[in-house]
Formats: sequence, C-alpha cells, structure tokens
Amino acid sequence: MSWINGSCYASFADMRRKHMRHHVERADVITFDAQAFLRAHPTVRRVVLALEWAYIPAVEFVMRGFVIAMPFMGDTKKEARARVIGVALVRIAALALLGWWSLKALALYFVAFLIFITVLRFADCFQHTYDAYPILDDTPIPKDKLRDRAYEQANTYSDVVSLDAKWFNLIWLNFGFHNAHHERPTAPWYRLPAFHRELYADSYPQVITVGELIKSFHINRVKRVLASNYGVVQPPGSPGRADGFLGAVGVSFLTAV
Repeated sequence: MSWINGSCYASFADMRRKHMRHHVERADVITFDAQAFLRAHPTVRRVVLALEWAYIPAVEFVMRGFVIAMPFMGDTKKEARARVIGVALVRIAALALLGWWSLKALALYFVAFLIFITVLRFADCFQHTYDAYPILDDTPIPKDKLRDRAYEQANTYSDVVSLDAKWFNLIWLNFGFHNAHHERPTAPWYRLPAFHRELYADSYPQVITVGELIKSFHINRVKRVLASNYGVVQPPGSPGRADGFLGAVGVSFLTAV
C-alpha cells in the first residue's frame, strides 16, 4: 500500500512509530515544520499559497520532498539513503515505462494521484483539534496540559459521509470513523462502522459529516496553511457549524521519517 500511495520512501516501521506516537501522546507530532519553512522562504511561500488556492496540494508535496531529502541533509537518517535511491530508481523507471507505453496514461496517472492526495488530505484535515508539535526525534511533547482519554475524544472527530453511507465511507477505508479508531487503534478498518455503533449514539456530537466540512475545506484552503491552530467546531445544529474548523495540513503519518 505504501508503494501505491507514494509513501514508500519512508519505512513502514517509521510510519507505524509516527502513527502510534500520535495515539499515545494525543498530539500531532510533525516531523517537518512546514510552516516555519514557508515563513523562512518568502518566494516558496508565495508559490505554495498560490498553488493551494488553485486546489493543488503543494504542502503535501513539500512534505514528500522532505522525506526524500532528509537522509542527505545530515547523518541522522543516513542509513535510509540507499532505500531512497533504490525506491526513486524503481519509481522513475516505472513512470518512464508507463510514459513509453502511453503518454495519456502517464498524464492520467498524475491526475489520479492529485485526486488521491486531495481525498487523503481531506480525511486527515478534519479529524482532530489537537496541538501540533514539530519534533524530528523522539523528544516527548511538552506536558503543558492534561491529555487524557476525555481530551482525546473531545478533540477527535468522525468525518464521515454519513453514518450509513457504507460505500462512500470506504473511499478512505472507514478512516472517517476516527473516534472509534482512537478508542481502539487495533480494530481493523472493516470493523470500524460497527464498532462506532457499539460505542456511540447517532447523536454523538463528535460526528461531523463531509457535507458540513466541504465549505470549510474550500474557504480555509489557504488560511489553514499558516494557521496557528486547527480552529473550533460549533455544537451540532449550529449554523455553519464547521466554518471555523480550519483543519490540519501536512500532518499525514504517510510522510513520516
């Protein structure tokens, strides 16, 4: 699966470690501080913000570029250099063969990949109102607040198409049932809808549908790139409930190193 989604430059062990740290520490531990990078490079920032305005997921490609570059930026990850070079050669050869067979197929592959990244970042965008900490190594996050189980559930959201939209929720393998996933991270993806039903009533306030989130995804697409937090969600039934839910960007564990 990591080969399909383009995260194969990082090892599965790194992705698993990053993901489980998110669960254990109840925060978004970000490997690469994209905001600091963009603030320090005005020209890059302007290009990235322009692309994000045009719905091109530029931040995600900056993150993927960092995963590739990181092993060559010092000795911290130098053992990954051979992996990155090997994976790059395989992927470049595969793309070259695809283009040799059909330039149309190659162009459509990149269109499909853009759609995939956009769907993935939509799913990631609205699942938490956690604090984010850019930490490259295993340094613990600051103990500046109580992050207990109640905090975890109160700052986690289930961004589903609807509770009963079986096939549409499968677009991202039921990952929208995120409160259930956090309650039991080892529950398999195909059990998450049933597990959600076991745990929560239909009126559970942490459920927020895709229909409620599309407007926020649109109006905040540039603002969220440099926002200092993920925003707030209004109670169920409030007009424009999710309009102030800015969401996250560049937090996918698929870009772990």
